[in-house]
Amino acid sequence: MKNHNNSSRLDNEKPNHIKEKNCKKSEGISAALPRCALRDYAFCMATLFLFCLGSLIYQLNGGPPKLLLEVREYLGKTLFLSLFICHCVVLPFPSQVVYNRVGKCGSRTVLLLLKSLSERHSFTLVSSDIHNRTRLTKHEQVDLINNITHLPQPYLYTRHMHFLNFTRFKTEQPVHINIIRDPISRFLSNYFFRRFGDFRGEQNHLVRTPRMKDDERYLDINVCILENYPECSNPRVFYIVPYFCGQHPKCREPGVWALERAKQVVQENFLLVGILEELEDVLLLLERLLPHYFSDVLAIYKSPAFWRMGNLTGTVRKATPTPAALRVLYKRMRYEYDFYAFVREQFHLLKRKIGLRSSSSSDSSSSLPSFLRELERSTQQPLLDDDNSWFNQP
Repeated sequence: MKNHNNSSRLDNEKPNHIKEKNCKKSEGISAALPRCALRDYAFCMATLFLFCLGSLIYQLNGGPPKLLLEVREYLGKTLFLSLFICHCVVLPFPSQVVYNRVGKCGSRTVLLLLKSLSERHSFTLVSSDIHNRTRLTKHEQVDLINNITHLPQPYLYTRHMHFLNFTRFKTEQPVHINIIRDPISRFLSNYFFRRFGDFRGEQNHLVRTPRMKDDERYLDINVCILENYPECSNPRVFYIVPYFCGQHPKCREPGVWALERAKQVVQENFLLVGILEELEDVLLLLERLLPHYFSDVLAIYKSPAFWRMGNLTGTVRKATPTPAALRVLYKRMRYEYDFYAFVREQFHLLKRKIGLRSSSSSDSSSSLPSFLRELERSTQQPLLDDDNSWFNQP
């Protein structure tokens, strides 16, 4: 007879035995998995740490880490090591800079410095000889952007032109820099430069303005201002703001729209807009912000050899208008002075952030040039009245 009790007991024991074996296997697998995961995790973290450390050393030294070079020297220049140690040129950041220089704001002095710096630091310098095409058609903008973006990097492109919005044409916006100066000082420098040139040559003004008649060339500056000649009236004296406002047609119309847009463009697109009255501080900031372009620029600027060349760029036969003419001209250039004061404030703010002490005073009249401050003191009257009658003047 079959022992059903034993068979049932064996049947009951069999699943338990299998369960025990399965439990042991699962425990072994679960015990092995964490050990493998932790080991792999530690290996990945160690690799990542070594990679970050090597990258940091590479950047700080400006080249491959010394340790890797020593290992390569010890083991020999194998194919693996030659591929591992990159010999490609590491571009500085930023490697695309545009200087849309404003006329008669020290641009020739800065250009002389850039020529020396480009040879010393091996960057591409392209300076356009086009001086009278600041406003471009849409087709011209596309062509110019295409030409600029295909320059060998790092590059610095400079030209007299109003701000060019690269992003409008789906192109990466380069870093912009610029320098401006007191608007009346800039106007007077341009007025006499067009007529009489600079110290570089007695006849170079005749090359720039060959069609200017003697009546216009020897026109008294006071007559030009007080009798509302086109050269001394709006929109001709509305000159600096459009360089930052851009290529929009309304940027050439003196008004609040162009002024506010120019301020916005400065804040969003310009790394630095300096003022010519503090040129040494401008160069120092450029040296700190763009060292791969402007390193040693102050040493070059202060060298005797450069000063012999730089002194030749001064405008000859410059004269200061009468107080009455200055007052009229200042009122016509209200938007220009508003923008100049804004840029000057931003420039001094940047100097404080960098750690440079501003040499100018903090009173409101300090934004005026010296001859206007003397005029305000002598007449004991503000240069601008409270009413808006100056808006209607040409």
